[in-house]
Amino acid sequence: MGNSLRKPSETLEDSTQKDEENNESSFTCEICIEPTATNNKFKNKNLCTHPFCQDCIAKYIEAKIQFNNTARIQCPGLHCEQILDPIPCKPLIPENLFTRWCDLLCDDYVLGLERSYCPNRNCGALVVNECERNGEVKKAQCPNCKQWFCFQCKSIWHAGYRCEESENLRDSNDIRFGNLVEKMSWARCPSCGHCVEKKDGCFIMTCRCKTKFCYICGGMLPSQCVCNPKRGGCFALLVLIVMMVVCIWIAATVE
Repeated sequence: MGNSLRKPSETLEDSTQKDEENNESSFTCEICIEPTATNNKFKNKNLCTHPFCQDCIAKYIEAKIQFNNTARIQCPGLHCEQILDPIPCKPLIPENLFTRWCDLLCDDYVLGLERSYCPNRNCGALVVNECERNGEVKKAQCPNCKQWFCFQCKSIWHAGYRCEESENLRDSNDIRFGNLVEKMSWARCPSCGHCVEKKDGCFIMTCRCKTKFCYICGGMLPSQCVCNPKRGGCFALLVLIVMMVVCIWIAATVE
């Protein structure tokens, strides 16, 4: 009779212990609301720890890629702004789906950068501007065929000529002259197109057509110069000269 009284107590303790073990070895997926083994829990590389099973995450990724073409897939957790890491997701989805995801990620990255295509008909490689963020990159070399080209007008490099003049190149003499202009760092007048060489003095040039322009950026003065005044901008220098002339004139008038 004593043994029969102790059996219910032992059975209750055993069931409680088993429930605790089951709670530690399983969880409830917040997507399918099904109890799932802990070893089947998705881990987003410790970025977030929501209780999702791997099967639900795989279906979620597949839907985002196939129907929405989403590159940066956000965690399905409520109010979670973390992005799913593709590396831990790779074993969960088919190889062709993972490849498409990688292509979407590459396109998403490239779209945020200035890009061009090599003008070489036998190449046509995509070239991305990953260095210069101010849109000033002009001369670029294709990493595939090593040919130099203009990043702005997407044509073969036109040394010494502006983009709008590049289509007027007629023969090898034009190309040689353009290379000489680039080698000697001559400036082109924005009005008449003649070359000007600076020997000394400031960067404010006066062409024989009476046009004033900046020797650094080639912009017509005073409105089109884009130089930074902190590095000796020509517009700031021109303003200083004008102020000095006005002060001298005022002083002479007073006297």
